Amino acid sequence: FFFQAEDGIRDYKVTGVQTCALPILDTSPWSSQIQAVAQRYDREFSGQAFQLPPEVEEMPIFQDWISGRLTPRIASPFWEAVKPQRRHQCLDIGCGVSFLIYPWRDWDACFHGHEISPVACQALTSRGPQLNSKLFKGMRQAPAHRLNYEAQAFDLVIATGVSCYYPTDYWDGVLQQVKKILKPDGWFIFDALNPEAPLAESWAILETYLGAEVFLTDLAQWPAVVKGHGARVVSHRDYELFRLFKVKWDG
Repeated sequence: FFFQAEDGIRDYKVTGVQTCALPILDTSPWSSQIQAVAQRYDREFSGQAFQLPPEVEEMPIFQDWISGRLTPRIASPFWEAVKPQRRHQCLDIGCGVSFLIYPWRDWDACFHGHEISPVACQALTSRGPQLNSKLFKGMRQAPAHRLNYEAQAFDLVIATGVSCYYPTDYWDGVLQQVKKILKPDGWFIFDALNPEAPLAESWAILETYLGAEVFLTDLAQWPAVVKGHGARVVSHRDYELFRLFKVKWDG
């Protein structure tokens, strides 16, 4: 699988790690969706084959995905909104294998991973300290709405490729948690699927067949959701599939 890094495209696939069910008892209304997303990414990270209908495999977007061309195109470069700073404490929600593929060493920023995929968690827990034990601060396997960290612990909280799998009322719970753990001068960076993007409908179809339903939420709803939690969207930037939001709590 291919991932976008600041200095180019790198080939990365987790090997030697077995998939397993999410070992977290989540009794929220979103538990089945959380489980489905975890299993979908477990299969991709571990290189397991997906059995899809022929009509889906004939779609151009599937050919881009299976060849590794799609992920670099659609991954939101969060560092273009806020670049991690030296020794800042950064929480990456839905991080996947971010620490292994993005230039955290160049940023010299402390990485805390938060992920629901057991395969990604195991891979980072094993290999993160080998890459840089000073910057890698550990992994926590939990959904995005369960951020059990100390208050005001982070300078930067990132959540890219997450909100698209859930309705906005789920994001209400995420924002409540982020507000508690973010430092007063900290930033929250997240992206949301642009349903008007030319690629959006075919990507949503592909993701559904890969095992995870996508929500085509109107982009105009997100600033209102953010405002409802006392924060504001300072700026946003559009990419091929997602809009990246830069969020701040004042006071």
